[in-house]
Amino acid sequence: MLEKQVLFAKLFAYILRLYGDVLRRTVKRKTRSLWRKPSSAAGPEEVRPIVIIGASFAGYHAARTIATSLPPDSPYKVIIIEPNTHFQFTWVLPRFCVVPDHEHKAFIPYGPYLGDAADSVQWIRDRVETIERKCVILTSGEKIPYEFLVIATGSAHGGELPSRVGAERKQDGMKRLQQVQYRIKDAKKVVVIGAGAAGVELAADAKEHYPEKEVVLVHSRHAVMNRFGPELQAAALKALEELGVEVILNDRMAHEDLEQGRVVLTSGRVVECDYLINCTGQKPSSNLFAELSPGSISPSGHIDVKPTMQVNDDSLPNVYACGDVASLHVGNPNSRSATHQATVAGDNVVLAAMGKKPRATYTRHWADGVIKLTLGLSKSITHFGNGQAELLFHAKEKDIALMSEGAWRAMGATPFEDPGLEPLDENGF
Repeated sequence: MLEKQVLFAKLFAYILRLYGDVLRRTVKRKTRSLWRKPSSAAGPEEVRPIVIIGASFAGYHAARTIATSLPPDSPYKVIIIEPNTHFQFTWVLPRFCVVPDHEHKAFIPYGPYLGDAADSVQWIRDRVETIERKCVILTSGEKIPYEFLVIATGSAHGGELPSRVGAERKQDGMKRLQQVQYRIKDAKKVVVIGAGAAGVELAADAKEHYPEKEVVLVHSRHAVMNRFGPELQAAALKALEELGVEVILNDRMAHEDLEQGRVVLTSGRVVECDYLINCTGQKPSSNLFAELSPGSISPSGHIDVKPTMQVNDDSLPNVYACGDVASLHVGNPNSRSATHQATVAGDNVVLAAMGKKPRATYTRHWADGVIKLTLGLSKSITHFGNGQAELLFHAKEKDIALMSEGAWRAMGATPFEDPGLEPLDENGF
């Protein structure tokens, strides 16, 4: 009990420091906006580009940090290269794979999060094909030079739901979510592979939304949510079993035979299956940088970085990496740790652009590993743990769309208005 009390006190102190930093940055940003004015002195040949690859949690926040911190009339210009039309709020994807009529809420318009600096940021909707020492080359063949580069390419598992949307346009993403909804609705027996957060949440939602269906959750480890503490593992397993989800541990899929309606596990066990959903782990998207600096790629596939978020290659001091693609040994990579890393990277880019030495550093903190795990449509557990003790906060969820509305507001957008949405086609997408 004493360990939990100490942990709670440390958590409270951490939250106070966090809010203090947010308040300080907000005041600083508003002060700068009062002095910000359109620059007419710099011509196109004088623009000094700061390129950011990727605009999910890390990249988008890095762009905001840099764009709102650069001095007025700075010759530097932030350029974001991002193929998606909208910010994809991935945390709600497992829920929206099951529950219909809310899928549009997972796609938040880009732009408002940048605040008063939005007009000074250039967006390029494309993918980077190659990273070179002084430029990046897009799939279109266009070369974009950079003086500073922030790599925030994240992680992926084949770009498939429920972890990733796997589509660039909002309409296409909504359609993909609806297709999964239809498949789950039509299936009699759903098999979910992988009992991390996405797998646990999707299995629980599917079973509660369709209690008549058989839902089987297969996991290769000894416990669900195995990256977390035993208290969360036990609570998650109990909630799944109370809902009626069949949980199979210490086993994995050997192969699938969906024509025969079955999945064969490595143990030899055969599980009947109408619809299979793969929720196994993510891999860092570091292949672009691996071609330029192969020695900077860790055995796990992440980009090795220094505490300043500069890549661990002294010949590339102007290149930074943050978020899921960076190797920082974060126990539970999530949006919180990604944005903290992005803040450090952004602060240091601004310092370097002003001719100063990057001095901000990222330090892992156990509280960054917090997770809010939904366990069915109306229950959730928020978990904090430092390796020695755990804090679990049980709650009832009243909003079927979870934190979608709050995410839109946090991104500066009005829920759920999307004035820039592309026109729908004849099929409603």
